[in-house]
Amino acid sequence: MSDDKIHVYFMPGMAANPSIFKNIDLPRERFEQHLLSWFVPTQGMTLGEYALEMVKNVTHENPVLVGVSFGGLLVQEMARYLKTKKIIVVSSVKHESELPKRMLFAKYTKIHRLLPTGLVNNVELLAKYAFGETVTKRLQLYEEYLSIRDKYYIDWSIDQIVNWKQTYCPDCLIHIHGEKDAVFPIVNIKNCIPVQNGTHTMIIHRAKWFNEHLPTIILQ
Repeated sequence: MSDDKIHVYFMPGMAANPSIFKNIDLPRERFEQHLLSWFVPTQGMTLGEYALEMVKNVTHENPVLVGVSFGGLLVQEMARYLKTKKIIVVSSVKHESELPKRMLFAKYTKIHRLLPTGLVNNVELLAKYAFGETVTKRLQLYEEYLSIRDKYYIDWSIDQIVNWKQTYCPDCLIHIHGEKDAVFPIVNIKNCIPVQNGTHTMIIHRAKWFNEHLPTIILQ
């Protein structure tokens, strides 16, 4: 019966749509997967207010929330309003001290506000922001994944990441991080499950690893 299943909600990273999870396939007799999507925030919306709005899409009790990159920050905010079985953050941070120096520098200088985010239709540039990689070889692939091109949303997202204030880490949080993550270098990350050769986009390129390990991580 569906009620016996563990409901797992997946939140993609900045500017990405849920298709980044298309190769994630958890055993269906035990788990039910649900995909969440970004919406453009209203003017002046905080990340907490955004999380409260997103929580309305979670319709099962005691869910598992899986968030990638900026989606990892969001699911932690969502968990303030929900009783969760587990929070799993992938290629993300769980404490403001894990943000890289360049983001902390941006926080105090506001330099991130000078980024040319008006060029959001330039997929190559958007991928650099969202995935931390140059993607000329895989441009078509990233055009599929990065579908949210709204300038206000991109500006808002960067500002929320740079100014994120999180000093509390709940016990039910599990952090999975790639050893070669270029956006959030693993050198800053404490207490995580490391993925050998994993990059910031490992949820796409290392789906097999997640299919093998996620069920155990959720159930343990």
